[in-house]
Amino acid sequence: MNGATANSRSTSSPITSSATMSSTARTIHLYGTNIDTDVILPGKYLNLYTPEELGPHCLEGLDPSFIQRVRPGDVIIAGSNFGTGSSREHAPIAIKAAGISCIIATSFARIFYRNAINIGLPVFECADIVAAVKSGDTIEADIAKGLFTVNGVVFQAKPFPPYIQDIINAGGLVPFVSKQLKQT
Repeated sequence: MNGATANSRSTSSPITSSATMSSTARTIHLYGTNIDTDVILPGKYLNLYTPEELGPHCLEGLDPSFIQRVRPGDVIIAGSNFGTGSSREHAPIAIKAAGISCIIATSFARIFYRNAINIGLPVFECADIVAAVKSGDTIEADIAKGLFTVNGVVFQAKPFPPYIQDIINAGGLVPFVSKQLKQT
């Protein structure tokens, strides 16, 4: 698992029973293993800071046409060790700013996983789905339940515990803490 928490581990093989999804169909962008932060957001863009500046350069080092194909709500699916490399928060910020609703991978680099949660980008580990899809497939996602449907097959990833889901729903750790401080 490469250090990611067990909160997103796949809990079972694909299940074929239908489930109600809370989202509309989205497009899958499928990538391989060891996708590092240098290809998610090349180092030459580290002088940029805002999501609006970072988003247009998302995955430029791996897939230069990604930003023209991606639509709000799309999903990245990848193999093991997604987000390896440097600990920069720029990489998950660029992914979220590009419109990606969540990332599903076999495993994540530990620091990338935590950075994604900290900025409110849901990340799930589910090896079964990675092996069953191709780029361009349509996916329906119920992020709160960790349920994903592709080609009529439902995949279950372990949903986040309530406190992590609250961080994601707030848009990240900083907005979550700000909201908590205002309530006290």
